[in-house]
Amino acid sequence: MEKEYDFLVLGSGIAGLSFAIKAADLGSVAVVTKKSKVESNTNYAQGGIAAVTDNDDTFESHIQDTLKSGAGLCKEDVVRFVVTEGPERIRELVEWGVNFTKMENSGPDTYDLGREGGHSRRRVLHAEDLTGREIERALIEKTASKKNITIFENFFAIDLICRSKLTGEKGATDRCLGAYVFDADKDVVHTFRAKFIMLTTGGSGKVYLITTNPDIATGDGVAMAYRAGAEIANMGFIQFHPTCLYHPDAKSFLISEAVRGEGAELRLKDGSTFMEKYHSMKSLAPRDVVAQAIDTELKKSGDEYVLLDITHRDTAFLMKRFPYIYNRCLEFGIDMAVDPIPVVPAAHYQCGGVLVNPFGQTTIEGLFASGEVACTGLHGANRLASNSLLEAPVFSHRAFLKAQELLPTVDTDSITIPPWDPKGATESDESIVVSNNWEEIRMCMWNYVGIVRSNKRLERAKRRIDMIAGEIEEYYRNFTITPNLLELRNIATVAGVIIECSCLRKESRGLHYNLDYPDRDDINWVRDTVVKKDSNGLDHKPIHIKGRDGPLTNNM
Repeated sequence: MEKEYDFLVLGSGIAGLSFAIKAADLGSVAVVTKKSKVESNTNYAQGGIAAVTDNDDTFESHIQDTLKSGAGLCKEDVVRFVVTEGPERIRELVEWGVNFTKMENSGPDTYDLGREGGHSRRRVLHAEDLTGREIERALIEKTASKKNITIFENFFAIDLICRSKLTGEKGATDRCLGAYVFDADKDVVHTFRAKFIMLTTGGSGKVYLITTNPDIATGDGVAMAYRAGAEIANMGFIQFHPTCLYHPDAKSFLISEAVRGEGAELRLKDGSTFMEKYHSMKSLAPRDVVAQAIDTELKKSGDEYVLLDITHRDTAFLMKRFPYIYNRCLEFGIDMAVDPIPVVPAAHYQCGGVLVNPFGQTTIEGLFASGEVACTGLHGANRLASNSLLEAPVFSHRAFLKAQELLPTVDTDSITIPPWDPKGATESDESIVVSNNWEEIRMCMWNYVGIVRSNKRLERAKRRIDMIAGEIEEYYRNFTITPNLLELRNIATVAGVIIECSCLRKESRGLHYNLDYPDRDDINWVRDTVVKKDSNGLDHKPIHIKGRDGPLTNNM
């Protein structure tokens, strides 16, 4: 069945919903989400959203903190407009009903600002320690008030539909026309046609064995865009959050960086501190430095975890500032006011993604991307804490402005889109194939493409992932689709892209540390690793490499 809208939004986090709310004033909007509408990476964000809202803070300070964390690969013009446009997007979120925590006994607009790693000032707005959940709540309510928005829950986007695949055109600028979407409840594939398609599918943490991400974070948007022929950039820069709770019964529970912002110190099991050996900001150093330091210390000691110690703060403060974290730790027998918290690094955020220009446009006409799925140039080689929740509404707003400008000129009705063709696929009773490959990919990526890499580790990972991806593609073509199979196909695709970008970079910078190239090389590598699918190859074949000197350009 074909469904036609003016706008198709894939994903229901802050990037997708903030775009949908505005686009609804221009035309009809379909929001497709593979789980429930509140299940998104945004919903799990604890720390907050970084923005200059205090009189003692400055745009220039926030800009310089971002550039410093990005290790020479941020696009400075992008950093500047995200930071300077940020306060307006904050005011918009507040108007839509987001309740950020405020200072007691102060004015109505005086927010309780937190400080996180890499920030020189307190500038992180938060809603206690569940900021993402509060933002998601407000956006869902605002979306419900818009008549032009239809939300499709448990609908899984399979692949983007592009003009070149339908017409056989080669060399001409391609255009995205929609997506094939699997209705998991009714076991049927729909064709969604739209004038503009917005990718806001979040990140890819589930590519790794240990991650802070929810189960939905399987890199779907990057995989679909890559298969469609879009350019993908800097996927080797995977941020590992330094402090994930280490406990056998805790499923990748994140201990927010804001805890270190309130004075928590990292210690070894014997109680000694170690971050002073790695950075002048000690435990408040940027995430890449902290994660690499912990990884190094664990390898030296053989311990399973380090300790995050905030026991110098009393119970009343911790319960007020971190109610969710405090109570979750108590469930695992840890009283933060008395016991140091055992923590380990975990895959957390992809700083690369689908390459976009300053208006969120990808290298395929009609296809936009915003949020973690996109590589905007803001984060460079390492994301500054809490900049991501700011980046999303800024780029979604800019994408809205561009779509508003282009909407009167778009006419794709003359192109016929064929219905989904299963091509004789049959049902499979070999679900063990999916689960085994899933675990093998995640273990391979954790062991060989993690915090510390080497040429041999990357080569080993590439051989293994190429072989697994080939098996998955064959399985995908022969058997009827399921959500688990679609996610498996996507993590295999994204794993291959991460490895390819990591192999290209012959230096260590930011989140990419290679033992064979331990030094930063500002002569040869102040440039991005941009990859694109070989138009003549299958999904699992080696991807075609496109070189680009200098930081990401604005014109594509």
